[in-house]
Amino acid sequence: MTDTAASPMIAAASPAGLRHGRLWIVFAALLALAIAAPILAILVNLAQPAGEVWRHLFTTVMPEMLLNTVVLMVCVGGGAVAIGTGCAWLVTMTEFPGRRWLAWALFLPLAMPAYVSAFVYSDLLQFAGPVQSGLRQLFGWQRGDYWFPDFLSLQGAVALFIVSFYPYVFMLARAAFLDQSICVLEVGRTLGLGPWARFWRIALPLARPMIAGGAALVLMETLADFGAVSWLGVPTFTTAIYRTWFGMGDVTTAAQLSGVLLIFVLAAVMLERTSRQAKRFHHTSARTRPLPLRPLPPGRAILAILACLLPILLGFGIPAGWLLHLAIGEGDQIGYARLADFTTNSFILAGLAAVLLIVAALGLAYANRLVPRRMTSWLIQFSTMGYAVPGSVIAIGVILPLATFDHAINRWAEATFGSGPGLLLSGSLVALFYAYLVRFLAVAFNTVDGGLHRIRPSLDQAARVLGETPLGVVRRVHAPMLRGSLLTAAMLIFVDVLKELPATLIVRPFDFDTLAVRVYQLASDERLGEASTGALIIVVVSLIPVIWLHAAVARSRPGEK
Repeated sequence: MTDTAASPMIAAASPAGLRHGRLWIVFAALLALAIAAPILAILVNLAQPAGEVWRHLFTTVMPEMLLNTVVLMVCVGGGAVAIGTGCAWLVTMTEFPGRRWLAWALFLPLAMPAYVSAFVYSDLLQFAGPVQSGLRQLFGWQRGDYWFPDFLSLQGAVALFIVSFYPYVFMLARAAFLDQSICVLEVGRTLGLGPWARFWRIALPLARPMIAGGAALVLMETLADFGAVSWLGVPTFTTAIYRTWFGMGDVTTAAQLSGVLLIFVLAAVMLERTSRQAKRFHHTSARTRPLPLRPLPPGRAILAILACLLPILLGFGIPAGWLLHLAIGEGDQIGYARLADFTTNSFILAGLAAVLLIVAALGLAYANRLVPRRMTSWLIQFSTMGYAVPGSVIAIGVILPLATFDHAINRWAEATFGSGPGLLLSGSLVALFYAYLVRFLAVAFNTVDGGLHRIRPSLDQAARVLGETPLGVVRRVHAPMLRGSLLTAAMLIFVDVLKELPATLIVRPFDFDTLAVRVYQLASDERLGEASTGALIIVVVSLIPVIWLHAAVARSRPGEK
């Protein structure tokens, strides 16, 4: 066995290799410390004495926030699992008209930010909106003659999040169903199990860890949302953090609220970790063949089409169509030059953040490859834990240590030179890039590390024998071979940063707005027609990784398209 995962350690056994290995471990340790600092800053503030604002919140809105958070987690998680798993099974194991198209289209809601959908549906479903106006005109109703559900409510938020976030479960459940063994399903059939019995008793238990992982992603996205719940008027911890920070100027209370929110985030993370520790099943053969699709009779085929088409329409089709209608009819009235400024700000932030995160992820992944020890594994877990933390919490955690540093520098400069330099870090783009690093490093690392694992370790050994340093191996061997993975990571980060709202809204420098901030501000002022232009730009750019995700999942089993 000459080509093993331990091969890179042979090169690291020399004095030069050990020295380089220690340098990569130091890099990983510094990165882990940088990622952990905002989280630790939040936790430290939990020990601070409660102020008047905290006591006021605790006695007034805290019970409602806790109830809303629990209801959102339970209802959104359950709804997303039901829709995502059911649709994944239909498009993977059955045959009906339009199945291949629907299998792709079910990813589309990932391209529509939840806060944009909230703005669209509130405009469509309000009393003066086209839906209620059409009903009154059609039936001759007047105000008070009919009942119509209130979208600006907790129930509206639950429905919105379900149709916005179910693709996380669908993506992982479909991958799990595509990876299942035909032999196991055929054994179930020989034992007399029907199609649905095989689903409930065989396929679903096998896919449970992946489905639970998707549910954990749904819960984390639900807890992290700010724009949608703020617009719908649903009190949650993210809205309270923002209003406490900006409305009341109470940093300590905002940090303490962030600490409470972290408890719910940890619960979602524990769900995902527990699912990974469940019983695991492995194929005994590397050979695979296309899954046998069961044709559905006409009646059931129509039901399957409707079951898959409805979440697509609600999660993407209707919001995108109405945004296009508003953009054509009204659009942003500030002129193309000003809109171009917002677009440029967004693209510059997203592009630079992608470069920064790819460099950090590549260094972290190579440290794990060069020195695969338990300490390295722990450092990686610390470095990638930020994705589970809501953007508003990260924003507060980033501002606290950077502001402390800025104040210390200003006090020293004023004592030494008579004047201070101002907010060098906390009031600049440095803070924003720091927040993106904490929030999205896991996305970059998982993609880059997956690509790095596909490179044979013997290539590292050959390059080291020829005199290359570990940095040279990364630059001249790995980077060219990882071009596809690096491009994929850059694309995913670019779109994530482009859509990011709470962290950008809190941390951005004064008078530096992005498309997401512009859309939120216009929609908050009930100028949805103007907000539609920026929202459409975000949606169109976000479609790129959605198409890639479908292709990647479909390619996970030979014969799938």
